[in-house]
Amino acid sequence: MKIRQIIQEQGKCLSFEFFPPKTPIGEERLLQRIESLKVFNPSFISVTQHAGADTLGKTKHIVRKLHDETGLTVMPHITCADPRRSELEPVIDYYRRLGTENVLALRGDPEEYGSDVFDGQEHFRFASDLVRFLATYKSFCIGVAVYPEGHLESPNLGLDTAYTKQKIDQGAEFGLTQMFFENFHFYQMMDRFEKDGIDVPIIAGIMPITDFQKVERFSELSGVEIPIPITTRFEEMDNPDDVVAAGIDLATQQCLDLLENGVRCFHFYTLNRAEAVARILTNLASAFK
Repeated sequence: MKIRQIIQEQGKCLSFEFFPPKTPIGEERLLQRIESLKVFNPSFISVTQHAGADTLGKTKHIVRKLHDETGLTVMPHITCADPRRSELEPVIDYYRRLGTENVLALRGDPEEYGSDVFDGQEHFRFASDLVRFLATYKSFCIGVAVYPEGHLESPNLGLDTAYTKQKIDQGAEFGLTQMFFENFHFYQMMDRFEKDGIDVPIIAGIMPITDFQKVERFSELSGVEIPIPITTRFEEMDNPDDVVAAGIDLATQQCLDLLENGVRCFHFYTLNRAEAVARILTNLASAFK
């Protein structure tokens, strides 16, 4: 089922993001973790794609495996960096034959792929170019990334909103936010979107902090602010269990505030773990209906 249709019919959605494991044992563990999260009735799950040897192949493989073995709606990521433009058609045909109805169209991270990859010749330069190409197939509900604090490379928030509008105009049907830790960034983004006529569903991307150093590194690479009180709180912790407990509490409170302000679509960046997300959703059970 297409994601925009799910949101229109149900008025909400819940989803989880995973990355392709490197080994068969990792795949089996991932399947077990996804099985444990199925009790929360996810609307879909997504599979990332990053730089590295045959990462596209790994993404395609795990998308098929999850499609065949979980019974869930699976959304693959497709980047401008891999494959080349000339190699995109067989990838799209692969997903269409599999029955995939949703894709997330991304440019890709220059820190991973190198900025020279996005040359506009062998590869698409911008995500909007990839969206336009995918839309010609009329097969997919296309999602795109949106940035509550603005994309790291955007000169200002006004232009960032204009770039988002361009992706929507090219055929994107929903947005999925980068992680954020201050909800007012999300609310201000939604205000900008409304003023600029962006009316597609926007899904709030939530990153539970279970490894502060890892999340801090992600934040530095993506230009996401971790507020000083949160940084101070986690830097004072030595026990990993305390970090996980604090991360669960922080994400629970963040989601409760979003729910109280009318947000009904949530996407959890799981880092291929299940325990923290399950505890957060259990905490939210009475509110998330």
